[in-house]
Amino acid sequence: MLVLALAMLAEPPVAAPPAPPRVERCGYRIVQSYPHDPSSFTQGLFWHDGHLYESTGQYGRSRVARLDLDTGKAIAETKLPSNQFGEGITRWGDQIIGVTWQGGVGNRWSVKDLKPIGTFQYEGEGWGVTMVGDSLVLSDGTPDLRFFDPATMKEKKRVTVRFAGRSIPMLNELETIDGQVWANVWMTDFIVRIDPATGHVVSLLDLTTLKADAGASGTDSVLNGIAWDDKGKRLFVTGKNWLKLYEIALADCR
Repeated sequence: MLVLALAMLAEPPVAAPPAPPRVERCGYRIVQSYPHDPSSFTQGLFWHDGHLYESTGQYGRSRVARLDLDTGKAIAETKLPSNQFGEGITRWGDQIIGVTWQGGVGNRWSVKDLKPIGTFQYEGEGWGVTMVGDSLVLSDGTPDLRFFDPATMKEKKRVTVRFAGRSIPMLNELETIDGQVWANVWMTDFIVRIDPATGHVVSLLDLTTLKADAGASGTDSVLNGIAWDDKGKRLFVTGKNWLKLYEIALADCR
């Protein structure tokens, strides 16, 4: 069923590539749940220095915020201009770099106080962002991950993401864990773990039933948001307009 669901999203293979690696299937268990603001249309999420940082979407309601884990409340926040639809965010040194859905506008904020420190331009849509080594990696709704120099936002290369040989579009929020890119697949209950060097999906995390537990309803209230606490080795996930944010552990896989 998992392969079938992703195959419905996948595009036909363009050529006959080398045999893809076996995709590991992973379940999960809930370690702990925390409050999450149900008004937050979650687009980006990361962990830094004891706090979650979240970006939200929707015109006129987009923001970037530092959250208290135990309460889910914003300790600090900065709103985006009303004509910008916020998408993913990531940390680069002392900056937060964020993208917007359409219009090719990106933003930079100070991690310390969330004050705006600059903007930039890029082509295409912005969905999710993460840092892989010294590159900022962007998803844009296509099957490609685009690699940029975070200082200049000059594009360096692209890698096509493939599941069992088929390209996978609609990669949404991104997070880097131990050198691999984890991505929400929009409008599904799946997270894929991607080798950024090849684009091959190496693991599939099935989070079916988590949305119901979070009290979410409606077609847009989908799984979206991955954060990794590297020091504490904790994995957090949430969704758009969910009442809960979860610390989870993988089950039945490495």
